[in-house]
Amino acid sequence: MLLKNSDIIPLFRCPSTRLKLFHKDNSKDCFATEDGLYRYHVWNDLPIFVDNEKSIITLDDLNSYKPVIIRKNYSGFLSFLKKILSPNKRKTKENVKLLVGNLKNLDENAKVLIIGGGTIGQGMEYFYNSSEIDLISFDIYISSNINFIADAHQIPLKDGHFDAVIIQAVLEHVLEPQKVVSEIFRVLKPKGLVYAETPFLQQVHEGAYDYTRFTESGHRYLFRQFTSISSGCTSGTGSQMLWSIDYFFRGLFRSRFFGKIAKLLFFWIRYFDYLIPESYNIDCASGVFFLGLKSKVKFHAKDMPRCYRGSQ
Repeated sequence: MLLKNSDIIPLFRCPSTRLKLFHKDNSKDCFATEDGLYRYHVWNDLPIFVDNEKSIITLDDLNSYKPVIIRKNYSGFLSFLKKILSPNKRKTKENVKLLVGNLKNLDENAKVLIIGGGTIGQGMEYFYNSSEIDLISFDIYISSNINFIADAHQIPLKDGHFDAVIIQAVLEHVLEPQKVVSEIFRVLKPKGLVYAETPFLQQVHEGAYDYTRFTESGHRYLFRQFTSISSGCTSGTGSQMLWSIDYFFRGLFRSRFFGKIAKLLFFWIRYFDYLIPESYNIDCASGVFFLGLKSKVKFHAKDMPRCYRGSQ
């Protein structure tokens, strides 16, 4: 379950210096390093741990702070349509089950960090609801599902604390994915687990905040500091085709609405993912995943050709 901020204050670290943070002058409206040189405000009960000099997030005026990303919540008939257009991925369900199985071997509650948890991702409900999970979550926008606002390039938490870190549909939105993965490595315990899902063949989404894509092999190399438990594609050729249909029609008619109508008419194409062999899906995947174990031995570049599991 999501921990209370009062329980995790000892974990907070300055994103710029990694020095421990304290309530400034016993005020709950500000955190600062002991020397007072770095200060971070609390806005609407959410600490904002952002290095304004280095982050893409701008916080010049906290009173008029507007998040760079705003995600909609759907209900009723719109929620039903969204489930048709974006159903839960079977592979994600299997991966989460594998991850949870590994965490259940611990002697105490698993300490889990979700990066980009402002919206509860597919298959992630367990981590928010289970009394066996001590969950911390952050994002770059305001949400009831997070503990604080921060930039994943500078995770404002202590080293070696977490048993698992989950980063789902986030790495395409960061400027330096390798730096984010290094931060994940830092905050994990020895033999801690990472689970990542990242797009390969998807069109631009979230506009100006979409930067990067990874093949399944490239995704593996991104996590080269980790021993692989499992990797592959979360959604394959059919799902990729549906993305293209959506964006083809929104471009043809200059309308996002027409793209969604076309996607609704052709939603059944995604089920070809289950008919196409994994090797062919890997070469044309909509999204890929990696589940790995923190390791002292870095994966060598010369081993990369042997990692390819596609059809070519």
